[in-house]
Amino acid sequence: MTDPCVIAPAPANLVEIRALTRSFTSRNGLFGQKRTMTAVGDVTLDVPRGQVTGVVGESGCGKSTLARLVLRLLAPNSGKVFFEGVDLASLTPATLRQLRRRMQFVFQDPYSSIDPRYTIRAALMEPLLVQGVRLSALEAQDKVGALMAMVGLNPGLAASYPHQLSGGQKQRVGIARALVLQPSFLVLDEPTASLDVSIQAQIIGLLESLRLELGLTYLFISHDLGLVRYFCDRIVVMYLGRVVEVLPTASTPARHPYTIALMESTFEPDPAKRRVITRLSGEIPDAFNPPPGCAYAARCPAASSRCQQERPVLEQLAGHELACHHPQI
Repeated sequence: MTDPCVIAPAPANLVEIRALTRSFTSRNGLFGQKRTMTAVGDVTLDVPRGQVTGVVGESGCGKSTLARLVLRLLAPNSGKVFFEGVDLASLTPATLRQLRRRMQFVFQDPYSSIDPRYTIRAALMEPLLVQGVRLSALEAQDKVGALMAMVGLNPGLAASYPHQLSGGQKQRVGIARALVLQPSFLVLDEPTASLDVSIQAQIIGLLESLRLELGLTYLFISHDLGLVRYFCDRIVVMYLGRVVEVLPTASTPARHPYTIALMESTFEPDPAKRRVITRLSGEIPDAFNPPPGCAYAARCPAASSRCQQERPVLEQLAGHELACHHPQI
């Protein structure tokens, strides 16, 4: 008989994604026929508790769609997302709203993610109002001041409007707004993409310190593999809506030809370490009419006739997950 006083340990994975698929339909021109694009196809992924899981890939590979599916800002066509073992699709809208206190989103563009009509104070208080949390004027003032100090902003800016802040300051406001409900999980959709390099470093440093201080778990979306290798514990590589490789650590050698090409495209600041970059040839396949086999086959130097006909399945190989018929050694 189980001792009722014994508390079961928390599961190792905060979020579990299983066979997640999302398609979009549009017309080919004003009077054209409808066509369907699979933005995220059969993605299965774990997000370990307390770690930073990076998702990387070229523009249009489905990273941002995956981010919205994980938080159920978009409903999938099929598949499931579990948060601490709870299937998000099984929840009523009211229960899902309550659960969303524990999982929040930091958007890519700080210039459009904050309502220009709101002061910074109002922007930070909005999540509390949506969740029905009522604070007194003094409590709200203390809350705003603490949040702004936490992200490195002068609390005196609380009465300012977004147009009076720099891009880096706006992104700090976006991070503070995501933290106001004390979540355990943050989805970061390219949070540094629109910022200067020096400001990017500051934001990454802030996110790392907040993760350690608050015990947060991140799903970090980016197209910058160099940044992902520096910041993330695990790296998920997507191509045309599908996961092609999952590196268990940032230092794990890549084996998929696409991941290798991405890594070779990053520049080393040390001239002694610079190398000849192998350029990718060919075009990304049409997402509305993908090839029957491996989507990367037309650009892959190791592709064979099997690659043209049979789509590789993501499976465990040499210590990490890989979807490739001819992985590199």
